[in-house]
Amino acid sequence: MFISFLFLTSCGQQSSSQKEQKAESQTETISAVVEQADEQPQQTEEPEVLKVQKVIISTSLGSMTAILYNETPIHRDNFIKLAKEGYYDGTLFHRVIKNFMVQGGDPDSRNAKPDQHLGVGGPDYTLQAEFRPEFIHKKGALAAARKGDQTNPEKRSSGSQFYIVQGEKVNQAELSNFAARGGVTYSPDQIKIYESIGGTPFLDQQYTVFGEVIDGFEVIDKIANVQTGANNRPVKDLKMTVKLIDE
Repeated sequence: MFISFLFLTSCGQQSSSQKEQKAESQTETISAVVEQADEQPQQTEEPEVLKVQKVIISTSLGSMTAILYNETPIHRDNFIKLAKEGYYDGTLFHRVIKNFMVQGGDPDSRNAKPDQHLGVGGPDYTLQAEFRPEFIHKKGALAAARKGDQTNPEKRSSGSQFYIVQGEKVNQAELSNFAARGGVTYSPDQIKIYESIGGTPFLDQQYTVFGEVIDGFEVIDKIANVQTGANNRPVKDLKMTVKLIDE
């Protein structure tokens, strides 16, 4: 059983130093064909192009379309498997923190009582972390929740629980501080992304980002703005369905 996932709390409109303190508390070949004389040239095979899997996450507040990254195959295949099984259907976005993220994927949240503690459920396995520097916690990032570092030093992901980033805009000074503390290097394009649409950079290389929302960003904001109660659970249940989009 999971003790807890994603030991993080929201960031409000704060100074750089306050945001940094808050973040600390929240974080948790080249090949060649050689032709022999009198031989036919070898035919090189074109590399297989994997299709990009899209999914649609639907709620009463609207739907979000996301893509799953082929570069994180463990998480991609697991999410596809669970979606095919209907694993997520009827489960809740059980943890919502404005200006931070919305979290779901706990099977125990299906038909959960109003006072039931959620966030500890999932399948009987975890997933190997798949950190890639090109995938950052920008707004709309789809990432895997996990146990904290003390009990999970390998940063293995939950077998089912995930979150979608809302976050806040981050200026270059703040981003430089987060990068220095986390040992992360950002490209100019990534810096522009954080400055323009925002995110949660203090989570980069700490939690596996395995996809991103490409349509329905307004739904992220709607979910993030719902009224919440104890343990950041929405007062009114917010159920989801997750379906694969075949193209």
